[in-house]
Amino acid sequence: MHFDVIIIGAGAAGMMCAAQAGLRGRRVLLIEHTDKLGERIRISGGGRCNFTNRDVSAQNYLSRNPHFCRSALARYASRDFVALVERYGIAYAERDHGQLFCVDSAKQIIDMLKRECDVAQVQWAMPCQVKQVSRVGERFKIATTQGEFTCQSLVIACGGLAAPKIGATPFGYQIAEQFQIPVVPPKPALVPLALAPKTLEKLEPLSGVSIDTTTRVASAKPSFHEHLLITHRGLSGPAILQISSYWQMQDKKQPLAIDLLPDTDSAAWLVEYRHGNGTLELLLAQKLPRRFAQAWCALHGWTKPLAEYSNHDFAAITRAVQGWTLMPAGTLGYNKAEVTLGGVDTHALSSKTMQAEAVPGLFFIGEVVDVTGWLGGYNFQWAWSSGWVAGQAA
Repeated sequence: MHFDVIIIGAGAAGMMCAAQAGLRGRRVLLIEHTDKLGERIRISGGGRCNFTNRDVSAQNYLSRNPHFCRSALARYASRDFVALVERYGIAYAERDHGQLFCVDSAKQIIDMLKRECDVAQVQWAMPCQVKQVSRVGERFKIATTQGEFTCQSLVIACGGLAAPKIGATPFGYQIAEQFQIPVVPPKPALVPLALAPKTLEKLEPLSGVSIDTTTRVASAKPSFHEHLLITHRGLSGPAILQISSYWQMQDKKQPLAIDLLPDTDSAAWLVEYRHGNGTLELLLAQKLPRRFAQAWCALHGWTKPLAEYSNHDFAAITRAVQGWTLMPAGTLGYNKAEVTLGGVDTHALSSKTMQAEAVPGLFFIGEVVDVTGWLGGYNFQWAWSSGWVAGQAA
């Protein structure tokens, strides 16, 4: 069977692309290897799908080619997806940092995208395993468990390696390599960080404690003012998920710097009590959970009254409060990762169409591409934007 466009992967980017191509009058086949449609969408945002963000720019993304995402984000912006959500009457709410969530259920987003594909007369092969992809003249031939299909345009929208339990595979990277398109080595992103056993042993009393912090990679930007959670395996919470992508990008890993009092001029505040008889633990407990203050001071051996510390020691205390340093031992891997860092090298793609420069008719969209967003709806917006621009060209 011949189609104008075949899209492999019926996730967020794939369904968006299929609907757009179909609305242009293209005959579209959407292939999905699992039997559950949009499972990543369904489980996102605690089941309510953080489908985009009010404020989206290239600054919210990581890539070896940092300007690549600008074109797609400008051509299909977050306001465009919000308009689609509103057209379907889906109630949504805004949370911290401009994050937009469904009020009721993430399934509404899946149903909306499925309906858009139906209107565009998209055909489906699901569940359907792709066995082989080849190029025959100017067409692509796709051998599957449901037979052979050919197409003029082939769109790879099968995602990255995050969340393997619900179907993530390296298929997209394998197709890129088959057609000699470079791939930036993938890594887990938006992922909890592990700590070395010796460090974990010292932090064991703090397991389960969540604190408001500003966290960054030492000597680097950006920083994230979010909650940090100490776990029995290491560090988690929004602050850590955000900074994990930047920590992963480093060739030579640096420690994290964690400001324990981000809303306080901690240097001036500590100086006020410099010559008092109170302990650092009692002082920090005014602004931090008591259990954290106690264990953190014990960890550093700071248990004496503040007046008994030398100026040198007091300066060290101030630096630690403003930038507690911890060196992660690694990440908790793809099973715990929200998305994948790295992917198909964007230097090999057109930013206007997502088409491979050296292989006419071959497109890559969504998470399989080396564009990784912050936590907060940015990765879904990249899926919508990259899917939409490819849908105008495929």
